[in-house]
Amino acid sequence: MSSINKVVLAYSGGLDTSVIVKWLQEEYQCEVVTFTADIGQGEEVEPARAKAQALGVKEIYIDDLREEYARDFVFPMFRANTIYEGEYLLGTSIARPLIAKRLIEIANATNADAISHGATGKGNDQVRFELGAYALKPGIQVIAPWREWDLNSRDKLMAYCEQHSIPVEMKRGKKSPFSMDANLLHISYEGGNLEDPWSEAEDDMWRWTVAPEQAPEQPTYLNISYQKGDIVAIDGEQMSPATVIEYLNKVAGANGVGRLDIVENRYVGMKSRGCYETPAGTVMMKAHRAIESITLDREVAHLKDELMPRYAKLIYNGYWWAPERSMLQTAIDQSQESVNGEVRVKLYKGSVSVVGRKSDDSLFDANIATFDDDGGAYNQADAEGFIKLNALRLRIAANRGRKL
Repeated sequence: MSSINKVVLAYSGGLDTSVIVKWLQEEYQCEVVTFTADIGQGEEVEPARAKAQALGVKEIYIDDLREEYARDFVFPMFRANTIYEGEYLLGTSIARPLIAKRLIEIANATNADAISHGATGKGNDQVRFELGAYALKPGIQVIAPWREWDLNSRDKLMAYCEQHSIPVEMKRGKKSPFSMDANLLHISYEGGNLEDPWSEAEDDMWRWTVAPEQAPEQPTYLNISYQKGDIVAIDGEQMSPATVIEYLNKVAGANGVGRLDIVENRYVGMKSRGCYETPAGTVMMKAHRAIESITLDREVAHLKDELMPRYAKLIYNGYWWAPERSMLQTAIDQSQESVNGEVRVKLYKGSVSVVGRKSDDSLFDANIATFDDDGGAYNQADAEGFIKLNALRLRIAANRGRKL
């Protein structure tokens, strides 16, 4: 402990991290630097400054990282059509490498010896933060209070606050029973009745989406424009990456799009039930696959699909800064050179349907694909030899009496 003179803490301004500030000061006798990130969580982050000052913090960083988050993390992930375990769009996972990066940048700028975070010892985030930190600064020390202290309940945290005169904001009204985490891409819900996988999520839990049954009776159509695999405009209006996500969250959420209820496998070994709202991401995934369907070569598209689960697992498990993720990203980005054009989607009562796609780089040839007379563009007789060559091994095995 004596080797720690200064530590940079990922600070939300909430109960847990406010306790951590004082705990670090008391237990490690060190100076604490706080870092609060605005990654589109929808809450005012500036009040964290006054809370940190009240705790005696002298160096306070509050950064708007929304555009960097969307441009350098979310958009590259969606170029790969990334889904974890077939459903999860990785809204929490993809935010962590950016926070780890900024923690290390601030540690370097302030000559800090260590970083700290409020992730618990049961979750994935501790792994994500720390793998990122070690990849970017191998010699950094990491302090994870939830793995060290015995303040493992809200009552104990509140008692610690009272003992050390830490101001606690007592919110009026009904407190949510869920543990929630939000950023520009999604909001997640865990805990409460969700800990029973058989229990249906209550309607009043959802924050960003209307119930599909309550969505408008008329569908909403969007024209989404792509350049090199990234959305650059919607309905002809140029938008930045963060603005794209913000706009799609609003429009898709109003149409009941983006709800998910899953049980996932955490990296630490347990199964966890969570609910997610990812309106923009749900539209982005559908639309990106649609533009790729006419612009990517078949084998390139299939290879991407084979690599995607590995890429998704790397992000989920915290290996964004690992060399294998970087290698995969290079291949994915190269594949997107021709992924340009426009996709038309229909949003209706919780669903996203692709109803049109076009591109100057399209590989779709109507003259060949037509069921009408193609004017000799495709010789159907060629199919016979193609079929017989591919059937050769099957016929040899059958002739030798092998059974399927």
